[in-house]
Amino acid sequence: MPELPEVETIVRDLAHLLPGAKIKGVEVVRPDLIEDDTPEGFARKIRGKKIRSVVRRAKNIVMDLGGERLLVNLGMTGRLLVARAGDDEPTHLGVRIGLDRGRELRYHDVRRFGRLWTVTEAQWQAWDGQLGVEPLSDAFSADWLVQAAGRSKVAIKVWLMDQARVVGVGNIYASEALFRARVDPRRPANSLTPDELARVRDGVQAVLREAIDHRGTTFLDYRDARGEEGAFAARLKVYDREGQPCPGCKGHVERIVQGGRSTFFCPSCQH
Repeated sequence: MPELPEVETIVRDLAHLLPGAKIKGVEVVRPDLIEDDTPEGFARKIRGKKIRSVVRRAKNIVMDLGGERLLVNLGMTGRLLVARAGDDEPTHLGVRIGLDRGRELRYHDVRRFGRLWTVTEAQWQAWDGQLGVEPLSDAFSADWLVQAAGRSKVAIKVWLMDQARVVGVGNIYASEALFRARVDPRRPANSLTPDELARVRDGVQAVLREAIDHRGTTFLDYRDARGEEGAFAARLKVYDREGQPCPGCKGHVERIVQGGRSTFFCPSCQH
């Protein structure tokens, strides 16, 4: 599933391409991708609107249409690409949004776990308020982390992945951040010292920024808005490296399961 760096990469691409574009037409090929609306209702709400801006909130792409927002969550295999009308069609096209100047915004999704939906301004405020802190914002400070994590006995890796606490940090980057912080992913969040939590904050921010600089991590499905793979997989230190030498010591990377997800870490470096 695309995490913060992948969605941020797509948003930055779209932010150069879409603001000012007018939505001329909407074709919903896969109605199950539309959340809480009919294909006709969805099309009616966005047709004729102008895209004012494209931003990211958590793992979602958010387009301001002026009084209403179009949100896209990529699920596990979703792709959102800008193409020219008449370009070759993607195999699993789900939604086609016709734009002015002969362009199209195409959403396609092999497994169709993604979704598109619209919200009013009031709905946006309510939805936004339910989400956690953005990890690249000033709000994600060491002091905040000490206060928030200090109230929880949940393992720190699972805690970081809770979108009601911190948004956008998924399985890959939680493992990588804790390796950089030299913190055991199994430790209860409230057992970490302020110095350790400061290292966790620094590790999270450093790995997310580096992954954005390399346009995300591609294993199978992720592509950016230009249809290209991310390059960060080659820079992963522990994720998906079970049994391989630790890059920080002479030990080996181990894999455990936490919350139904694989966690990769070095028991020698992380304690």
